[in-house]
Amino acid sequence: MLPAIIKDDVCTSGSAGYTHWIQAQSDNWQFLQTSIFILPFKSTYESTLAIEEDLKGLFYLLSEDTEAIGSRVKMVQVKRICCIGAGYVGGPTCSVIAQMCPDVMVTVVDVNEDRIQAWNSDNLPIFEPGLQEVVESCRGVNLFFSTDINTAIMNADLVFISVNTPTKTFGIGKGRAADLKYIEACARRIADVSSGCKIVVEKSTVPVRAAESIRRIFNANTKSSLNFQVLSNPEFLAEGTAISDLKNPDRVLIGGDETPEGQRAIEALSAIYEHWVPKSKIITTNTWSSELSKLAANAFLAQRISSINSISALCEVTGADVEEVAHAIGTDQRIGSRFLKASVGFGGSCFQKDVLNLVYLCEALNLPEVARYWQQVIEINDYQRRRFSSRIIGCLFNTVTDKKIALLGFAFKKNTGDTRESSSIYISRYLMDEGARLHIYDPKVKKEQIIQDLSQPTLTHGDDPSRVSRLVTVSTDPYAACEDAHAIVICTEWDMFKELDYERIYKAMLKPAFIFDGRRILDDLHEQLQHIGFQVETIGKRVSQRGAFATNNDISKPDQLPPAKKTRL
Repeated sequence: MLPAIIKDDVCTSGSAGYTHWIQAQSDNWQFLQTSIFILPFKSTYESTLAIEEDLKGLFYLLSEDTEAIGSRVKMVQVKRICCIGAGYVGGPTCSVIAQMCPDVMVTVVDVNEDRIQAWNSDNLPIFEPGLQEVVESCRGVNLFFSTDINTAIMNADLVFISVNTPTKTFGIGKGRAADLKYIEACARRIADVSSGCKIVVEKSTVPVRAAESIRRIFNANTKSSLNFQVLSNPEFLAEGTAISDLKNPDRVLIGGDETPEGQRAIEALSAIYEHWVPKSKIITTNTWSSELSKLAANAFLAQRISSINSISALCEVTGADVEEVAHAIGTDQRIGSRFLKASVGFGGSCFQKDVLNLVYLCEALNLPEVARYWQQVIEINDYQRRRFSSRIIGCLFNTVTDKKIALLGFAFKKNTGDTRESSSIYISRYLMDEGARLHIYDPKVKKEQIIQDLSQPTLTHGDDPSRVSRLVTVSTDPYAACEDAHAIVICTEWDMFKELDYERIYKAMLKPAFIFDGRRILDDLHEQLQHIGFQVETIGKRVSQRGAFATNNDISKPDQLPPAKKTRL
């Protein structure tokens, strides 16, 4: 494709030298400056005469009635997509786009060479049901993974930004605000290597008005032959069901400028999704509404989990069953049954980060009451993790020092290998603080990832850097993890944990043998487990009699819990 020649908001094909030719030939230059066109063009031109003939065709159109122009000039069509970031969002999203849009060339790029090599291999860098089949169906055809970021950006009509936006660990907004350094780096790189018209789409979860920051970078670095439109297109994927969510979404949300150019950019991205998503499910808004909708959606989901977890604490001291309570209130159509599953707390890359981002936004906008409301969602989640850990310690005669505890599951949820903000990390930390020896098993999380997560500076004692290597063993077999253990702690709801041979496990454990079901996946086995000899403890329900060192009334007292992290508002 030849570079764009008409300035401002107009895209055609040709060379920069033809700008003066157009100005000389056209009496409609003012009209051209306020319109968007893509001149019908060939991928290559044999002579400048051929370019001139096509340009003359454009001015023939401009000489006609302006109402006829709209029906005869082609609108922007996206034929090449570049996605910066080959992680949990960019990889699956663009793989599905490539499969559903065989006429669109999709290139996913990343600075991490090992990750790109994994995407080009049979051993993908992330586990997601159905992803392998999607990638293999179009990789090398219209789906490519590369480290050549500049070339992919230059060739693309549309660029997704799907890089990480972690919570800041230092400076202003530490612990709450999103760190946008990767977003900014992408914007500067796109501005530096691009030419012509480019649609840039923020796919990463970002704070409200991040698109404005990207646009300011573009405006400050834009060349005369360059035009950008910035859109917000947040993802609403749930890890473990990402492929199904992408192919059958509840909605696709696209936000952009309320200008004619912005609306045309929205239409161009919408046309990609319309290959497989009904148009009625594609919601268009302004940019700010789109960005805030993503934060609000995750905050509402996290709020429901914290709400039912707070009720689980009440159930344990009253004799109620939180599953029965959740079912009773979930049948109310005004409430619904989704996200009312009590557990050891929510994890993952989005919920905590987005709620904290919302808290920081409210603080920055002088809305302290709103900030405190959403902060409580995080505090209940932390409380649930500490409360569950305290319950383990209390049932094991108020000490776990040098006791072997089998921790089954390390991913933040089943059907994924993602451990970001997993409750397993925090429960492990609390138990290690008490001197427990942990034997951890997860079918999809690698040993290196577990050790890395537990070795974070915020989770380890600075004066004892060897604590993890001394207290943590990563097992490759669940039965080996449970052998000679005092207790089993289930932290991830992998289906395989329902099918283990618990008679075999019980015989190999020290007695009394405890099972702490932090995910309520063994509800149907409680009677059988008790018959075998286990003492069963679960979330939001009394199952078996506790020992003398833990009473029904003391397991949730604040002075019995591990220390909470201090959060300043």
